[in-house]
Amino acid sequence: MNASTLDARMLDTRIDAIARMRMRTWRHRALVYGALAAAVAWSVYVIVVADTDWARLGASSLGKTIGRFMEFDVALLPDLVDPAIDTALMATLASLLGLVLALPVAWLGAANITPLGKASYVFGRGLMTLSRSVHEIVWGLIFVSAVGLGALAGVLAMAVRSVGFISKIIAEAIEDVEPGPIEAIRAVGGNRLQVLLYGILPQVVPVVLGTVIFEWDINIRRSTIMGLVGAGGLGLVLFRQMAMFNYGGVATVVLAVLLLILLAEVISHYARKAVL
Repeated sequence: MNASTLDARMLDTRIDAIARMRMRTWRHRALVYGALAAAVAWSVYVIVVADTDWARLGASSLGKTIGRFMEFDVALLPDLVDPAIDTALMATLASLLGLVLALPVAWLGAANITPLGKASYVFGRGLMTLSRSVHEIVWGLIFVSAVGLGALAGVLAMAVRSVGFISKIIAEAIEDVEPGPIEAIRAVGGNRLQVLLYGILPQVVPVVLGTVIFEWDINIRRSTIMGLVGAGGLGLVLFRQMAMFNYGGVATVVLAVLLLILLAEVISHYARKAVL
């Protein structure tokens, strides 16, 4: 057997091995995709098909319900001005308080400046996760039971909910700062506070301002539902209209919420342009 024949057989063997490997990979992928498709189909059946009252989705019933919501309660509009202002003020105060609470958490959760090493880093990251993991409605229930009904409970709930997002973004921005200015300040004998004020803070200020403006935009949306737990604002009016089965009143409050959110979008857009 000459060398060329041996090389040809080795090449055929390698090609066969590659073909078998590709076939096994294709079968594995087909099995995985089939299992995922079966799981999705089962979920849709259990959650949507089997658990839906299809009798209520008839054309007459659905049309009648939509018609009720289209009967806007115009007489309710004057009573929405003060709650809308309360909603905007709640979001503003919650965002500012959330920033104040988020700064020390970001300091603990930034790996390059955390004061006590891994222990304080883990503690800071744990606070971020706790804030983001608990929904604002749950925070609202906690603070309503602590300070009573009213806007204060909503402000505290949204502020604590904002801490996780704001502090995480700031901490990651601190970890990504340019090391040159920090090393220069340390080289001339600067302490940790001077490094923070003159080496890190100027680099992260745009990120901080942009994050707070974005969080304020989010808190406008959150504040509209905080009234469902008795925390004031448009959400409280919405809850009252729902309790009275006033479909037109519910639609009117929802329209007011939509207009407030659109106004917040415009303000936040121009605020980000002006600051950043």
